[in-house]
Amino acid sequence: MPAKGQDDKMRVTEEEIYRKRISGVLKEYKFGPKVIDLFAGAGGMSLGFSPFLGHNFEVVWANDFNEYAANTYNMNFGKHCNVGDIVDILEDPKTKVPKADLVIGGPPCQGFSLLNKFKDGDPRKQLWRPFMEVVKRSGASVFVMENVPELLSSFECGEIYGVAQSMGFKLASAKLCAADYGVAQLRWRAFIVGCKFADPSEVFPPKRTHIAPENGVRRRFLEKDVPYIDDAKPYKTVRDAIADLPQPKGTEIRKEKAPLDLHFGRMPTAKSLKRYMAIPKEGMNRFDLQRLAPELTPDCWIRKKTGGTDLFGRLWWDKPSVTIRTEFYKPEKGRYLHPEQHRPITHREAARIQSFPDKFVFTGSKVEIARQIGNAVPCELAARVADSVFALLLSKRDIECQTSSRKKDVAPSCLESREATQSRK
Repeated sequence: MPAKGQDDKMRVTEEEIYRKRISGVLKEYKFGPKVIDLFAGAGGMSLGFSPFLGHNFEVVWANDFNEYAANTYNMNFGKHCNVGDIVDILEDPKTKVPKADLVIGGPPCQGFSLLNKFKDGDPRKQLWRPFMEVVKRSGASVFVMENVPELLSSFECGEIYGVAQSMGFKLASAKLCAADYGVAQLRWRAFIVGCKFADPSEVFPPKRTHIAPENGVRRRFLEKDVPYIDDAKPYKTVRDAIADLPQPKGTEIRKEKAPLDLHFGRMPTAKSLKRYMAIPKEGMNRFDLQRLAPELTPDCWIRKKTGGTDLFGRLWWDKPSVTIRTEFYKPEKGRYLHPEQHRPITHREAARIQSFPDKFVFTGSKVEIARQIGNAVPCELAARVADSVFALLLSKRDIECQTSSRKKDVAPSCLESREATQSRK
């Protein structure tokens, strides 16, 4: 570790990393930190840290409980994802956790439902503990833990902070809205970033890159302390994400190139189609259905006077989507109707709203792919968090290189790519 003082300051900001990443020159740093992804699902978090979105991180190990999600992960990132219960994997003496710079993932705060019958002390009830065990075994100096926003006010959050601090980590946390970072979706996630060699609050939370329209959008949380970049762009909308797609065909995964492979529909009942047609304008929902066509409205909706305003709702063209969940193809589950066509959104449309690039390959059945899409961290949001982490790790490397060069009285060759890039500004 360098001595306390000026060398501890960040040598690069997360905004600098962001701008270089979106301009495609981040690879000039010739620096690829090694990553472990736990509870990885199909790989939404890994994708944000990967060359898919302009980053240099290298995944060396991953884990998920779901075989179908792991297959998708391995199809896109190489065969790094181990299938199974992380507790069992870590208890296996044959398991060797590779060395890594960073551990990422979203451990559930409660055990899997099928394991709730176990005693209170079972480690599966608090899956952040094996997450931190992997951090320890891998020697990672940074970790990123992701979950629902409620995590940050939970008892488990206090436990996580206590364990991480006892391991030497400084911590920063925030609730982030995906729409603020270039995702066409109002989805909130909580992140805890731990770092051993610097205060992560110097670069996290990352500055917001996209700004809501003047008429505003509904926000669950306030983020007054998170600034914008100077040239923040307008929110990405449903129109931005899906308007170029043609009418979907068929009801099964199509043997065509992306994006058409996952652009298929459903076979609605006659009554369902009448319901879709009864609320033709964007933004309409079940209350409009009850007002315009009470004879088509289920009795349970009529009895339910409050809540659930997004049920059986149409998306707006010029606003971000609501949160995409695992059953987005069922309009009765949320605001998942196309803005103008009489159908729910397709798998490809949901994937785009989650900011998955078309070249990302999904495997498995229709239901399994929907689960992979809905459970994922929005990829562009993950990429902005990755900007913060890359700034941390690059600053650490630069400090170490400079310290080494002072001792040897030679130029720090590992800084050359960065200095060359800066000289072209």
